Formats: sequence, C-alpha cells, structure tokens
Amino acid sequence: MAPIARNVCYTCQKGVTFGNSVSHANNKTRRTWKPNLQVVRVVRDGKTIKVKVCTRCLNAGKVQRAPRGAAARAAAVVVA
Repeated sequence: MAPIARNVCYTCQKGVTFGNSVSHANNKTRRTWKPNLQVVRVVRDGKTIKVKVCTRCLNAGKVQRAPRGAAARAAAVVVA
C-alpha cells in the first residue's frame, strides 16, 4: 500500500498554494495556504485504506467512507 500523500487531497488533488503576505506598509513576505485535509478511511477495490481528503470533498460526498464498528463487522460476516 502506498503511503498517504502529504498535503494533497486524494479526490480533487488540491494541494498547497504559494503567494505573498502583504502588510499595511505593503511589505511582501512569502507564505503558503494549505488545504483543510482530514484523514479518512475509504473503501477502494474492496479494501479499506486511509487517505487524506479535503473537507470540501467530504461535504460534497465525493468519497465513500468505510463503515466502522458494528457495521463493518456485519459487512464482513455477509461477505464471508
């Protein structure tokens, strides 16, 4: 299994953006904007994996989260 990608959304590939912080005196310093990523368990090819997904994709329902607890055990019994 591949490691979880750093600061990149699994679904939309949103990543770190670069730019400048601009002060009131118009001084410019480099800064970064990072996406709001959450580690979630998803089902992929019948296996459960952990991936980083941005909150926009989570709210839009673009990923199918893996069942947890009793639901996961019940699903495993049905498959077996």
